[in-house]
Amino acid sequence: MIFDAHMHVGDFPGFGVSLDQAGLTALMAECGLDRAVVFHPDNAYVAEVVAAVPEAYGLVWSNPRMPGYVEEAERCLDEHGFRGIKLHPLLDGYHPNDPAVHPLMRLAEERRVPVLVHTGHPIFTLPWSVEELAAQFPGVDVIFGHMGHGNIVYINASIDIAVRRPNVYLETSGMPMHTKIREAVERVGPDRVLYGSDAPFHHPKVEMLKVELSGLTSDLQERVLGSNAQRLYLQEGSRE
Repeated sequence: MIFDAHMHVGDFPGFGVSLDQAGLTALMAECGLDRAVVFHPDNAYVAEVVAAVPEAYGLVWSNPRMPGYVEEAERCLDEHGFRGIKLHPLLDGYHPNDPAVHPLMRLAEERRVPVLVHTGHPIFTLPWSVEELAAQFPGVDVIFGHMGHGNIVYINASIDIAVRRPNVYLETSGMPMHTKIREAVERVGPDRVLYGSDAPFHHPKVEMLKVELSGLTSDLQERVLGSNAQRLYLQEGSRE
């Protein structure tokens, strides 16, 4: 079972990529993705996509700089069955541990859903800044999207943070070093590393190959590629 823990839907003209409902269905079939979580700043659009694709689940894109952001998150979680919250402090321009984020974290703790945070870029998404949020809310599972992204200093920091913060998970998309996936599993544990593609910005097969080449045994690959995300997002299965 392969569960993509990080996919975008919608149009991204600044990057020259897009992924609509039909494209998502085709891409999941092409890549053998059994399940996926998807998101976009337009949560209403995401709700339409996941209603049409039963294997896809929504995350609420929450921007604490927008009016009504808490109410929108509540509505998406309660009425549309979204499975978590997505924060992008870099694009939306706020510090991860800004007090305005705290109502979202309390909501996530109440609803028992994870929070996925973009990491890897100054000034707002450095791993240490996201750690402040995770430390403030130890009862919320915080996923470091891209686990530091393309900078080795940030990648190492993300792994170090996950070692000392048991509520931190690492997600692999866009992180170029296949060896760091194995290191993360060995140091953090087999249950807190998740495969993600960041589609349509990266191809799922390329991101999958990094896991397959990481040197992990087949059973550990299965956890990273699928069962960890299934347990975290859908609360299905249990740690062994």
